[in-house]
Amino acid sequence: MDERLGGMLLDLDRQQYNNDQKETRRHFSLDGMDYEGEQFASAEDTEREAVRREDMARLYSAMEVLSPSQRELVEKVYFEERKITDIAREEGVSKQSVHERVQRALKKLEKNLN
Repeated sequence: MDERLGGMLLDLDRQQYNNDQKETRRHFSLDGMDYEGEQFASAEDTEREAVRREDMARLYSAMEVLSPSQRELVEKVYFEERKITDIAREEGVSKQSVHERVQRALKKLEKNLN
């Protein structure tokens, strides 16, 4: 479950990055596109995107049950992809302490995702 949750968190981070990038891209009209062109999403892509969005919504909802410090820790580890040892060094605590806090937060998320 940790890997799946980590994957969901990374996908959420990528989605936020992509949304930020979309705002800076130039816009173009669909009228100028070829109807048979590759720009149009397939039904499979659309379905996969819908499922991914549902998963992200569930994850956002589950993260609301975390305390602010737990949420911040999860964001550091899974969104910012920072190492536990670096976080422990910054906070002046042991690596084991940070690891245990991450595990408690993940268990809380897992409980609320099921």
